[in-house]
Amino acid sequence: MNFPLYIAKRYLRSASKNNAINIINGIASVGIIVGAMALFVVLSVFSGLKDFSLSFSNAFDPDLKMSSVLGKSFQVTPEQEAQIKKINGIAASSKVIEERVLFLFDGKEQVTYLKGVDSVFSQVNPVQQSIFQGQWFEPNTNQVVVGYGISQKLSLGLFDFNHPFEVFVPKAGKGAIENPESAFNQCKLAPVGIYAISEDLDSKYVFADLGLAQALLEFKPNQISAFEFKLKAGADQSAVMGELQKIMGQKITVKTRAQLNDSLYKMLNTENIAVYLIFTLVIIVALFNLIGALIMMILDKKSNLKTLLNIGAEVADLRRIFLLQGTLLSVIGGLIGLGLGIVVVLLQQRFQVIMITPTLAYPVVFSLENVLIVLATIVLLGVLASWIASSRVTKKLLETF
Repeated sequence: MNFPLYIAKRYLRSASKNNAINIINGIASVGIIVGAMALFVVLSVFSGLKDFSLSFSNAFDPDLKMSSVLGKSFQVTPEQEAQIKKINGIAASSKVIEERVLFLFDGKEQVTYLKGVDSVFSQVNPVQQSIFQGQWFEPNTNQVVVGYGISQKLSLGLFDFNHPFEVFVPKAGKGAIENPESAFNQCKLAPVGIYAISEDLDSKYVFADLGLAQALLEFKPNQISAFEFKLKAGADQSAVMGELQKIMGQKITVKTRAQLNDSLYKMLNTENIAVYLIFTLVIIVALFNLIGALIMMILDKKSNLKTLLNIGAEVADLRRIFLLQGTLLSVIGGLIGLGLGIVVVLLQQRFQVIMITPTLAYPVVFSLENVLIVLATIVLLGVLASWIASSRVTKKLLETF
C-alpha cells in the first residue's frame, strides 16, 4: 500500500484537535473553491463577450477571402474559376468588387464602399438575414441595398422616385481634369432594402449587382477585387488555402476570417489573457492559506511523524504525505468550485439572470477549454503550494520534538 497517500487521505478527512487549525483549513478550502469558481465564470463571460463582439465584425467576413497582392483588383480566367470550384472543402464561392465611391441623395453626400456581389453571394454570407426593411436586390439591375447608418445620414428611404440616389465613380486616367462632369462614371440607383447590424457596418456598405460595379469601375468581365469562400463543415482550411494559392500563383493572398480582423482578435485575446492572469493572482493569494494550513498541520502532527520516522519511514515519504494532502485539497476544492461555476454559467445561458439592457442578456459561453484551463491552473498552483509547505518537513524539525 502507498502509505503516504493513505495517511494523506486520513489527515484530509479527519479534523484536528486544535480548532484553529480546522478554521485555517476551512478558510483555505473556501479560498480554492471561490477562486476556481470565479476564474471559470470570468473566462466564460469573456468568451461570451468575444463571440458577441466578433458576431458584428464577422457579419460580412467570409471563411476565406482571396485578394490581390498588388493593386486593388485581379483577373480570374474561366479555367481558374473552374479549378477553384473543384477544390474539395469549398461549399460556395462568390466574386466581389469593393471600392470607395461617392453617393449623392437630395443634396447630401456620403463617401463609402460600393460592394458589387454576384447572385451566389448569399450562399457565402447570409447578409439577407440582416435586412430589416425592404428586400435584397434583383440581379442585373440598378437596385441596391444600403446600411441603416447610410440611410440615416442621407435621409434616404426606399422607393423614393422624387429624389434620385446617385453614385459617382472617378474614371481611371492620367493628367489634369478639364471637365469635372466627364471625370466620373455615374448612375442612378434604386434602393430596395436596408440592412442593420452594427453602427460601423451600417455606415460602410452599399450592396449592388456585380455587373453594375464592373461597369462603373470600368472593370473587365473577369476582373474582380476579391473572391470570397464558404467552407464545408470540417474542411481543412490550410489545405484549401494551399490549393487556391497553387491555382492563382503568387499574385494573390488568401486570408482567414481571423486574419481579416487581426487587430480585433489580438485585442480580445490580450484582454482575455490579462483577466486570466489577474484572477490567477487571486488564486495564488488564496493558496497562501493552503501553505499556512499545511505548515500548521505539520506542526500539529509532529509527534506522529516522528513515530513514523522511528519505525523506518523516510523523510521523503513524510514530505509526500503533505504534498499529497495539499494536492488532494486543491483538486477537490477546484472541482467543487468548477462545478459551482458551471452551474452559474448554465443558469445564465438558460434563464438570462443578469441583463445588460432590458432585451440583452450578459453573454456567457460554456467551453471545455475553459474547464481544462481552470483545472490545470488549480492543480498546478496547488501542487506548487503543497511542495513549498511539505519541504518544511525535515529530520532536524522532527528531532527537535
